[in-house]
Amino acid sequence: MGEVVTEDSEWRKSSYSGQGGNCLEAQTGLAAMAVRDSKDPSGPTLSFSADAWTAFVRGVKAGEFYGG
Repeated sequence: MGEVVTEDSEWRKSSYSGQGGNCLEAQTGLAAMAVRDSKDPSGPTLSFSADAWTAFVRGVKAGEFYGG
């Protein structure tokens, strides 16, 4: 996996998060996308290749992960 820049890059909260507290923050790096829980910014992060992240977002938009 490519290098993820976490020190100098800005984390962005999802515009869909609202005010409920269940938020995801994302950061783009050199060759990857990093995500973390906004309630625990010093906690663990997950890193995905650009292709994997794009496929995930596409699946979310298509409703592939809806369990209702």
